[in-house]
Amino acid sequence: MKATVTVMLKQGVLDPQGEAVKSALGALGFSGVAGVRQGKLIELDLAPGTTEAEVTAMCEKLLANTVIESYRVEIA
Repeated sequence: MKATVTVMLKQGVLDPQGEAVKSALGALGFSGVAGVRQGKLIELDLAPGTTEAEVTAMCEKLLANTVIESYRVEIA
């Protein structure tokens, strides 16, 4: 079983990496980009019986800084 965790900065939190990507895209001639938010994708190979609640606990304790980041868990 696999879990995918997507971690993004919360709205209102400055994203300097996203701004740098937006600026670089503009410098390369891609003028149609109005904004960029950069995050991280974490793929977990789970042992049988691992629950979504356990993955959520992993996010709360380690994978996301819940003060400034939000996360989404998908289990497949």
